[in-house]
Order: sequence, then C-alpha cells, then structure tokens
Amino acid sequence: MNPLRRLGSSRASLLTLLAVSALASPAAATAASAAPDAVRASTLGAQAAQSGRYFGTAVAAGRLGDGTYTGILDREFNSVTPENEMKWDTTERSRGSFNFGPGDQIVNRAAAHGQRMRGHTLVWHSQLPSWVSSIRDANTLRSVMNNHITQVMNHYKGRIYAWDVVNEAFADGGSGQQRSSVFRDVLGTGFIEEAFRTARSADPAAKLCYNDYSIENWSDAKTQGVYRMVRDFKSRGVPIDCVGFQSHFGTGGPPSSFQTTLSNFAALGVDVQITELDIAQASSAAYANTVRACMNVARCTGITVWGIRDSDSWRSGENPLLFDRSGNKKAAYQSTLTALGGA
Repeated sequence: MNPLRRLGSSRASLLTLLAVSALASPAAATAASAAPDAVRASTLGAQAAQSGRYFGTAVAAGRLGDGTYTGILDREFNSVTPENEMKWDTTERSRGSFNFGPGDQIVNRAAAHGQRMRGHTLVWHSQLPSWVSSIRDANTLRSVMNNHITQVMNHYKGRIYAWDVVNEAFADGGSGQQRSSVFRDVLGTGFIEEAFRTARSADPAAKLCYNDYSIENWSDAKTQGVYRMVRDFKSRGVPIDCVGFQSHFGTGGPPSSFQTTLSNFAALGVDVQITELDIAQASSAAYANTVRACMNVARCTGITVWGIRDSDSWRSGENPLLFDRSGNKKAAYQSTLTALGGA
C-alpha cells in the first residue's frame, strides 16, 4: 500500500512528512539506496541462479563421508558433475556388465539437495577398459559404443541435465584434426556424429555436449577444428546442444580471446559451458576474468569448478580452487562471487 494514501492528502500531513524526510539521517538514505544489493546472494550457486545459470563442482563419491566437503557442496553449488563415477572404466568394466552404484550415490544425493546433474562422460579414449581399446572390428566397436551410450543414458534418463557425450576427441598441436583413438582409428572421424545421434535417441530431453581442453584461445588450431565440427553438425542437423570448455588454466587465467571464443561458438546456436575450471594459484583476477567472460555471453549457461578444496584437486600442488585445504574461502572465492553479481 502507498504510505501517502494512508497519511491522507491534507497539506499539513504532507508538510509533516516532508519535514521528517528532510531530517532523515544520511545513513538511512545510504541504506535505502543500497537496497537492491539485499537481493544479491551470498553463495556461488544461488547467485548464478539469479541469472538463470548454474555454478557447480566435480564430486567424488569417496569423499561424501567428509563433513567439511559436503558442507561446502551443499551450501555453495547448484550443479554436480561426477568426477570419475560415470566414466567407462567404472560403468562397464566388463562387456555388458554395468555398475551404476557410485554414480547413483552422487545422482541421488544431488537430487535430494536440488542440485542439477551433468553427466560425464560417455565416449572418451582415456579411462577406457582394455576390452574396448583392443577392439579392431568396426561393427563390433560400433555396437559396443552405441550400447554403452544407450544403457548408461537410459539408466539416468530424466535425471541428467547435460551429458558430455564425447570428450577430448581433438588432437593437441597445430593439426586441428581428431586425435588417434580406438574410436577414430576403427570407426573413422564419423564416430562423434554417431555418438551424438545415438545419445539423442536414448534421452531426447538431455542437452548433448562436446567437451574438450585447450580450446579457449580463438586462434588455436584445436579450437578451430572443434568450431568447424560444431558448425558442420549444426548445418546438417546433427544433434549437438552445447560445447564444454574445460578451462584448466595456468596462473594467468583465460586467454584474452576467451569471451570471443565463447561468443563465436554460441553464435552457431549452441550453449557454451565452463566445465572443469581450475586456475594455478587461484588468482582472484584470473577467476574474475573467467567468470565475467561467461556472464557476458547470454548462452554461457553455467560454470563448474573441478573440485571443492585444493586438497581435492587433481592439480593439488598448484592450489587451483576456491577453497583451501581446510575448507576456508580463498580471496578468489569473493572475486568469483562478485563477478557473478553477488554481494
């Protein structure tokens, strides 16, 4: 209700109101002007959600018994990626025998805490059982790959927001071509397209992503190779919904062209996501620059850091995360929250 309406419209009442207003303290005026800040969130996930994004982390099932670890996980993050629990060497160590226990533990916990799930990863040349990497017959490998995608996606159908369908398929260096792997060497370069088409059939509602590292600098041959593939897929109707940029950065953080790279991929009609972020020595400026690049691109839908505390990181010697080994917030935490628009 309008307070002036309650006070009535007499001239005396209005003058009294104006007099009281004139005597109001500067502190009160300052508080009033700062009121919009009150809607800002104080955690990473909650602040990201205000712009329709997520801020997530990689989670290891073996650490879910650590109260400090889960305390930060539950407070700060609204998205979860399993670190290893959905990779082939866990889910199908023997042909046709599937193990979803570790993955289920993470998925069920995330659901109970209202956290979005990213699935990682279906087809990758690494952490691959030897029975797969030793296949040399194309028909056999095609059947094995498609069955693996279908079985894993069917098991988690309706519970995974986005899948890294194919991971790290492009070579480092200046070729801009796919790397040698059992999939490329036996099935040819078309295995990526086949994997995405199979994934779409298995779960039409999940977003399907291609995920890779060292594709953040726009001028690099590897970046251009992935860009050409995505452009080709979109032009031919191959189902691809997003591109994941792992963003394992050195001390300097992202390349100066990072936002340009995100924008150019997004212009192809795909979402872009920062999927495995960590930065050597966790510079506040480097983290802020990375987050701002995402925030400045409308189709950059979320950010995932690869681990919670420095001690949980695969790069633990470089202290690359937002929380120290004791679970305390580092300076980069505040710069990240600020870059997300937080208090």
